[in-house]
Amino acid sequence: MPKTSRTAEPLAGNRDVADLLSVLREQSSPSLADFQKLLDCVGTMEQQLEAAVQELATMRRDLAEMERRRHPAANVMRKAIIVVQAQVLELREKLSALKQTIIGGSKNALATFQKKGIAALDNITRFFRVRPMLEAVQAQADHAAHAAGRAVERIETASKKYHEAGRHLKNAGRALTGKDAIQKAKPPGKASQAVSAPFRATRACFDAMVKGAASAADRLGRLEQKAEQQKPSIQNTIQQYNRQIEQEKARAVPIKVRPRPHVER
Repeated sequence: MPKTSRTAEPLAGNRDVADLLSVLREQSSPSLADFQKLLDCVGTMEQQLEAAVQELATMRRDLAEMERRRHPAANVMRKAIIVVQAQVLELREKLSALKQTIIGGSKNALATFQKKGIAALDNITRFFRVRPMLEAVQAQADHAAHAAGRAVERIETASKKYHEAGRHLKNAGRALTGKDAIQKAKPPGKASQAVSAPFRATRACFDAMVKGAASAADRLGRLEQKAEQQKPSIQNTIQQYNRQIEQEKARAVPIKVRPRPHVER
């Protein structure tokens, strides 16, 4: 599952994003810290998703070994991998769309800054309509985590049934030799734990992405709050406008009208 060209480059490595960060840093913008943190959150989610991809590769290797040994849980494992892979692909698409929106927003913010100056970046969030995308990533990651959890349960159930079947087979042999039956099946051993381990690790990656999306949304909210605080009130705007009118009146020079000369007829 190779990376696409759209997802391979980190956000901070994009030219438009890097230039916007530079502008915010040079202008000592109060939005810098939260915007940087927003980018960091997205970057961390990408790393977590790629970690899930690596675990997926481990799952495939384990499945190949199980199929070679004709393990009865191989079919359950195969279905679980298909589910996890679908979740990874869906999350990758959503993250890619999120990144492209941030890159496009950075480009628009830079163009506006060049025309109107740093004041145009006071409400920087208007260039980044990403809240719905962050919510979509969070919801998808949460769904993926539950899917990975269900996969672990199915694998452990299949392993338990395998050991239970083994107990019945052994008891049949023990009955022939007059030995007492084994009352409890052998619990899932290291092999079963090793099979479910990558699914557990993948679920942890998805859980971390849920938290990452929530953290990114929190940073976006802080940016929106700062923009609201910096926005002048309507009353202040009216008062400033009235002061400008009074100042213009005071500077205005009255024009004196000279009387017309009297002409005798």
